[in-house]
Amino acid sequence: MSDDQRDQTPAEPAPAAVPAGPEPEPIRFFGTTWVNHDGGYGARRVGVGLGALILAVLSAFLLRFSYEGLEIGNVGAFLSISVVVLFAIASSIAFVKTWESFSRRQPPSSDETALKGLKAIGFIGSLIAYFLRCFVEAPGEKLRRTEYERASADFARRRGARTGNPAARRPKRKK
Repeated sequence: MSDDQRDQTPAEPAPAAVPAGPEPEPIRFFGTTWVNHDGGYGARRVGVGLGALILAVLSAFLLRFSYEGLEIGNVGAFLSISVVVLFAIASSIAFVKTWESFSRRQPPSSDETALKGLKAIGFIGSLIAYFLRCFVEAPGEKLRRTEYERASADFARRRGARTGNPAARRPKRKK
């Protein structure tokens, strides 16, 4: 071992910084730019909205080609109509469930896990919900903002109640 290697000591990890309050929860595609609407927030909203719209249109063409394949295969009117109705119902349910998820959190044991397959089939509805929500805000921003503001207010209230050294306080008098 050379002298240079002996003199070098491994860097010690820096002490963890005490947070100055609750941390905002990042949103997919937006990170934490939704807090102050900085860091390209507007461009991200436009990009996510356009991306969702383009994907929805491409998906609709894909489903149309699939339907034409059923017609070419001559599977019959009942199956052709059933496929169209299935995708229409699945897309509407996926739209409603995705739209609701922007305004309230679902408990982990809710029916959302049972509807994952249906939402996967109706992915066009979810994409349209993302597109429409981007006109107003980042998808899920209102929910996360209310949670973040509540947590910040609770943190400020707890920090404001602490004054001085608790060990130096006089004991409360008994009545």
